[in-house]
Amino acid sequence: MKVLVLASLAESLANFRGKLLLALTQSGAEVHAAAPALSADATASAAMARIGVRCHDIPLARTGLNPWRDGATVLALYRRLRQVRPTHFLAYTIKPVIYGIVAAWLAGVPQRTALITGLGYAFNAEARGLRGLLQRLLRLMYRFALARATRVIFQNPDDRALFIQLDLVAPEKTVVVNGSGIPLEDFPQQPLPPQGPCHFLLIARLLGDKGIHEYIAAARLVKQRHPDRAVFHLVGWIDSNPAAIKQSDLDSWIAEGLIQFHGKLSNVRPPLTACHVYVLPSYREGTPRTVLEAMATGRAVITTNAPGCRETVTDGDNGYLVPVADADALAAAMLRFLDQPALIAAMGQRGRDIAADKYDVHKVNAHMLHHMGVTR
Repeated sequence: MKVLVLASLAESLANFRGKLLLALTQSGAEVHAAAPALSADATASAAMARIGVRCHDIPLARTGLNPWRDGATVLALYRRLRQVRPTHFLAYTIKPVIYGIVAAWLAGVPQRTALITGLGYAFNAEARGLRGLLQRLLRLMYRFALARATRVIFQNPDDRALFIQLDLVAPEKTVVVNGSGIPLEDFPQQPLPPQGPCHFLLIARLLGDKGIHEYIAAARLVKQRHPDRAVFHLVGWIDSNPAAIKQSDLDSWIAEGLIQFHGKLSNVRPPLTACHVYVLPSYREGTPRTVLEAMATGRAVITTNAPGCRETVTDGDNGYLVPVADADALAAAMLRFLDQPALIAAMGQRGRDIAADKYDVHKVNAHMLHHMGVTR
């Protein structure tokens, strides 16, 4: 048995799929991983080597649509698949799913699995103009590719329902798993910080669709009422996504003293340990990894009543759900923790319990291997 896993970012293989790749090697399969410039990423390639995964570089641009460049990607994938001859293929994120599944079908790979980890900005709402054109094009491409998949795995039931409603995938091919799971051993429960100001934390790519603007607006509202009782932390970075915030906006928030900005971190455990409440006001997710990390750490969570996010929080139990794009409601949820600080520990403990019961990565990976056809 040979398995090839395709990603659009080398570091994601180590950071988000390492336990899955290890589970595949432990199943007895010969495992290969492919991503752009994987061999040039010393950290990711070393992590792959430690668990016996063979690495391949694939020319794939994570963003943008260029017919000639993307056609070359499909051809390169086809050639590599014909060389490796895997029995099982897994792709995740938009371009690897669309181009990878097509290439695997052309190469005659028997088991072709698409993992839908999120829908991206083009699916967040019906759009017009250039964004509307991109939305329609992506749907056509998904429909063509997923018709050639043998299994399509979703990370929340809302995404599955939307794909079926839009006729992008046949229902009988689909299954839902509990996100990517969380390695509880890597994110042990941590004691809360000492009493004092309540520290709120958001970790995300700095995109409008992650709710960055609502987080800032809510921080401003809370600070107006309690200037010294809350601190707002932001971890993340600006990338080439069309929904990215402006650098000038970030600079102004820092200058105003609304947030403490930590940039992009390779290790998010220290800021999670240092916070009291984790916040993710995202418009839509697959299953948000950072929320699972916060829950495992033993932190209360505020997130949105949006696909993917609402799967992780039971309102009033391990945190609060607020409407999408509603800064006032987000601020009100934050103020509840300031007014009732005992909620922080109680909800944080519930979050840890839910993470252990529902999102343990070893349980999730067992389901993944079964649905990929690797195990019975």
